[in-house]
This record gives sequence, C-alpha cells and structure tokens, in this order.
Amino acid sequence: MRAMPQQETALAAELKSRIAASGPITFAEYMEACLYHPQYGYYTRASGDRFQDYYTSADVHPIFARLLARQIEELWQAVGRPCEFQVVELGAGGGALAAELLNFSEGQLSEFYLAMRYTAVERSSLRCETAAQSLARHISAGRAEVCELLPARINVGSVISNEFFDALPVHRVVMERGKLREIYIDVRDGGFTGVNGELSSREIAAYFAEQGIELREGQWAEVNLAARRWISRIADAIGIGFVVTVDYGHEARELYNSRHMRGTVLAYSGHRASENFYDAPGETDLTAHVNFTDLELCGAAHGLKTLGRVSQTQFLLALGRGNDFADLYDGGESEAEKVRARLKLKTLIHPEAMGETFSVMIQSKGIDAAEPTGLKSI
Repeated sequence: MRAMPQQETALAAELKSRIAASGPITFAEYMEACLYHPQYGYYTRASGDRFQDYYTSADVHPIFARLLARQIEELWQAVGRPCEFQVVELGAGGGALAAELLNFSEGQLSEFYLAMRYTAVERSSLRCETAAQSLARHISAGRAEVCELLPARINVGSVISNEFFDALPVHRVVMERGKLREIYIDVRDGGFTGVNGELSSREIAAYFAEQGIELREGQWAEVNLAARRWISRIADAIGIGFVVTVDYGHEARELYNSRHMRGTVLAYSGHRASENFYDAPGETDLTAHVNFTDLELCGAAHGLKTLGRVSQTQFLLALGRGNDFADLYDGGESEAEKVRARLKLKTLIHPEAMGETFSVMIQSKGIDAAEPTGLKSI
C-alpha cells in the first residue's frame, strides 16, 4: 500500500517519532493509539466534535433502550428475580443508553429498577464525567455508578454492549504467496504506510486455524485479539447471568469470504466511510466488523452458552409486539411527533437502514434454561 498524504495531527507526530525510534508498529497498536491515546485519541481527547461522525441505535430513538430494558428485565426474572441484579454496560460513552434504560425502568419496571445496580463502564475519563452527570439522580439513589474498569465479579446480572467490540483495535493480515503475513505501520516519504512482515503473535495463526478459515491469495483480513480477551474476562467475571451484545459483523465463514477481500476496517469522518486509515490520526473513527463466531467460541471456552443471534430488526420487533410498540410514544405527543417517532423506529428496524446491519447475540452462564423474547421468531 502506498503512503497517503496525511494531516499532521499531534498524534501523527508522536507516532512518527515512536516508529523512528523503535521501528514499525502493528495496525492494532496504531488503531489503539488513534482511538484511545490518553491525550489525542478519538474517543478520549477533549473535543466533542468527533461524535458528529457517527450515531448508534441508542441515539436514534429511546425505543431502543426501552425495549432493551424490557429484555433485561425478563432475564432478571429468568434467574429468579434476585434482590440485586447487576447490569454492566461496556463502552457507555456519555451515558445516553444508560440514562434512558434507567429512566424507563424506574417508570415502567419499578420492581426491576429497585433490584438493579447499573455500572456504566467507560475508559475515557472525560466521558465518565459526562455519564456521571447524565446518571446523577440514579447514582444518588444507589442504582448506578460510573467507572473505567469492568467489575472483577458480577455475581448475578447481565453485561450489555452496543457497538463496543467493533471499536476494539485489530491486527491486519494478508495472504502473500501462500503465507500469512501481518501488516505493520511504517513511515515513508513523511507519511504512514503499510508494510508486510512476520506475524507478531502465534495467536493470530491459531485464530484462523481454530475457526477453519483459510484466506485467499492476496486477501486482507482482521484479527481482533482484544475482543477475545474481553469476552473471556466478561465470562470469568459472571457467576450467573447473561451477555447481550449488539454490534455489526458476521460469522467467520461470511466475514472472511470472497466478498471481503480487502477486509472490513473503515475510517469514518463526517458520517462518511473510507479506507483512508492514515489520514488525521486521532481525529478519525476506525472500526472493523465483529467476528461473532470467535465471540461464541471464546465465550464457550469460559462457560458461556450462546442462546442465539438475530438481526436488530427481529430483536426489536419481537420485544415491541407485546404491547404494540406502546413504548414508542411519550405521553402528550402530537400526531406529528408520533409520525416522527414511527419514522425513527423504521430507521432502527428497516433492513436497508440499521435493522439488518446490526445483530443481537445473547449468551448465558449458570442458567439451565432461558428463552429470551428478543430471540424468538416474529
């Protein structure tokens, strides 16, 4: 890959100095710095302009959080309605999903709300501050907390995430002359460029072997070792409970098929996607599709049972049909406001919008039988 002209951000200058001193870095190291550098990372730096580059399902309409709350309340019932039920959200950001889920539970699912202990996990200290403000009332009531680390122990509860795994740093590889090679980041002619080298970890080759995947000649692909570590830590932390993952991605056999010869890493800026990974480091969002097969396999190795995976369309429709989507509306709305709400719901469930792009996977641990409504056929 040829070097592309880059905007000389503060992070770009720091990374170039690092590479000059120590040599090329893996794409995972580059992506980690771009997204999570303490001072210059896309998700961690002080400026809030970057959050105009994307929005999640939780930002579209409160119905997403409300139906997710109904699903989690049902999971609470499945484990016997314990007096304390931990809900841990990974990548909570500024607390938008948490606030709506807690507000709705307080008003509509009061018994569940009184049992809930919500932990919003966010590694950015600045976004933790924002989340703490959003959840201030629930924190004062002893129903919520904000922290930067996954709790060491979740006795009974559920870990939830919405677009968390897609934002973890990935290694990039390419099949070159029948051999798997890793793509490193080097500096040439003043700009970043990809160079091929030996694999940085044996775990990368094992990753493909365990899933029965063989890349085609010239095919690029991603390996998310960070996702493996996260799902393992989550599974080990849970005593009895569930893992609810909302994200975009595929099973391994689809993720690494001939339709994805260039891999799935994308750079987002101003709601536009490109492969300009090296432009303006720290000011561009980088994402990669999730390998749900690997999350299942790693979860199973640590005691998680996969109950199922469905599209976001199926998940929301299955949960909403119970009360004919009454949760879509707030009291006192005009007909025009109700129409706008229905249009936003359409964005969440339409196959050509977010409905089929995102999947919802539910895993359990220590549960003999559970049939979440969100996984049922519609």
